[in-house]
Amino acid sequence: MRMLLKLVFGLEASNNAVRSGVIEEVQQALFERIKPEAAYFAAENGNRTGYFFFDLADTAQIPAIAEPLFQQLGASVSFIPVMNPDELAKGLAEAAG
Repeated sequence: MRMLLKLVFGLEASNNAVRSGVIEEVQQALFERIKPEAAYFAAENGNRTGYFFFDLADTAQIPAIAEPLFQQLGASVSFIPVMNPDELAKGLAEAAG
């Protein structure tokens, strides 16, 4: 299932992670685990924020993805199912059924 992982970094924890270089290790481990098809970073509401689009094969993966982000970055994490245009069109055709 295609997912959007929205990651809002905790300010104090991410400041420490930036200073120590840990943030690069966490990011690399996340990329290796989820293999995102796209990744974007922004400042949203004054917080470091990341958006990662990836395929979630099994919901049992969620704790392994989220726990390092909680523990090492003090992050808030959201997993949001998303669709591409073809999937939306298919879904709308079925809904109109």
